[in-house]
Amino acid sequence: MIPRHIARHLLGLLILLAFLFAGEAIARFGRLPLPGSVAGMLMLAGALRLRWIPPSVVEPAAELLIRNMALFFVPAGVGVMTYAGLLRREWLPVVAGAVASTVAVLLVVGWMQQRLERDG
Repeated sequence: MIPRHIARHLLGLLILLAFLFAGEAIARFGRLPLPGSVAGMLMLAGALRLRWIPPSVVEPAAELLIRNMALFFVPAGVGVMTYAGLLRREWLPVVAGAVASTVAVLLVVGWMQQRLERDG
């Protein structure tokens, strides 16, 4: 028999994976202009908001994934290091893109937060 705390983590993980795979399928077959993971996240947010899924069911798995999030960046970091020469040559466009995208995200999040506070 599986211990209760492990079963709770597994159930939450299965639900998160189900939304991920559903989002991937919908994005692929619906030819949506967004990644399947984003579509799945939006569906999960909707299911949580509509209370179809209690947050307590996915919280254990979500907290476990968030606590270990740094591990998900290791492959990307290794991939970046393989292009160190290219990054040395093209540092200006890379830095400019990073700064521009950071500013854009800050502006959109700030705007959304103000709008949500006003409407809420």
